[in-house]
Amino acid sequence: MDDSQIIARLAALRLEHRDLDSAIAALAGEAAGDQMQLARLKKRKLRLRDEIAALEDHLIPDIIA
Repeated sequence: MDDSQIIARLAALRLEHRDLDSAIAALAGEAAGDQMQLARLKKRKLRLRDEIAALEDHLIPDIIA
C-alpha cells in the first residue's frame, strides 16, 4: 500500500470508529440493551483502534535519535 491508500484507509477506519462510538453510546443508553452486542461492538472498536495505530505507525518514518 502506498501512502495515499493508507491515508484513505485511515479515514475509513476513523469514520467507522466514530460510528461505533455512537452505536455503543446508544445501546448503552437503552434500559434493555443487549450486553452481548455491546461487548461485540466494543471489541470491534478496539480492533479498529489497533489497526488505526498500526497504519499511523507505518506512515511515520522511524527516526533514530
